[in-house]
Amino acid sequence: MAEASVSSHTIAVEHIRISSVRPFAEVRRKLEAAVPKLDASISEVLRSGDQRAAQEYEEKGPKLSIFLERDHGALLQIAGGKRNAIQYEIGNPLTASKMTRYQLPAALYAPLRVVLFEDENGRGIFEYDKPSSFFGQYGDERVTEVGRYLDNALQAILRDAAG
Repeated sequence: MAEASVSSHTIAVEHIRISSVRPFAEVRRKLEAAVPKLDASISEVLRSGDQRAAQEYEEKGPKLSIFLERDHGALLQIAGGKRNAIQYEIGNPLTASKMTRYQLPAALYAPLRVVLFEDENGRGIFEYDKPSSFFGQYGDERVTEVGRYLDNALQAILRDAAG
């Protein structure tokens, strides 16, 4: 019986930090006001193959949505104190499909992960890895181009929330 093969390679990823002068809670409110929760009905549209509805969603729907949020700060209770830290999964399923149709492994990075946490003075800080830096590893310009679009879209939303 043949054994599974394992391969690996190293990639360079550009890490981004956006520091706000605003309090964590205000930055969080602004982000969540600007980026809606994912409309679950879009998943059904994609599964059904309804091209018209998908096109309408792409034209009129949000450019990015929050798929999921995890309260990492609450996990610190076990260590004796809570800090504000939320991890978000942010993306757009139609945008993701523009990459995965060419490179299925790109699904590893879609949706994108962003963390918002408070510094020692209570100010909000965003950190994330620049999408084009990890989508570029596939050597497929169609995927990298979408990554560059996400670079700009994500940074604009986060900078606006950060002030």
